[in-house]
Amino acid sequence: MTPAKRALDIVVALGLLLILAPVIVVVALTILICNGRPVLYLSERMKTPEQAFLLWKFRTMRPVEMDTGVSGGDKNDRITKLGHILRRARLDELPQLFNVLRGDISMVGPRPPLRRYVERFPDLYAQILQQRPGLTGLATIVFHKSETRLLSRCATAAQTEDVYIRRCIPRKARLDLIYAENRTLWLDLRLIAATVLKVLSR
Repeated sequence: MTPAKRALDIVVALGLLLILAPVIVVVALTILICNGRPVLYLSERMKTPEQAFLLWKFRTMRPVEMDTGVSGGDKNDRITKLGHILRRARLDELPQLFNVLRGDISMVGPRPPLRRYVERFPDLYAQILQQRPGLTGLATIVFHKSETRLLSRCATAAQTEDVYIRRCIPRKARLDLIYAENRTLWLDLRLIAATVLKVLSR
């Protein structure tokens, strides 16, 4: 990551945290009152093919002891009523602004993958994770809605895993590599603005 990109991350993340601080507090208190603890969901993700970190999100599901893989239709019955609202508005991802400040992720880049997929496709993720993972990115803006639709149709964990591996990972990877080839601070600013507008439109 270049010093200029890191500086942009800090400025944008701090600015958004200052603006959205009341929203973050209200969401956290609402989860605590309606659904109890924990308020946050911590998920292991990969910063590089070898280095992991904990990605922060507001909790939107009832916790279980063994929870693996991406979220699909097989996990719908665990999503709380409040969780559905937070997910639709992408408010569950607000705590990731702290991940940006910590340097775990950038504002813009490929979404940080789970360890299981990095280990299954080491050559692919060796390319993708040359870029610092991001809170948003080209693949997030272009493919997130399609990915949600594809995975929501899955009735079992095995089906979710199959659809994610066959239909989601390759498409997201192509978009992530296109971003890597064309990355500039101007493109980052455009993708940040597009993400904010998309969230506000909801």
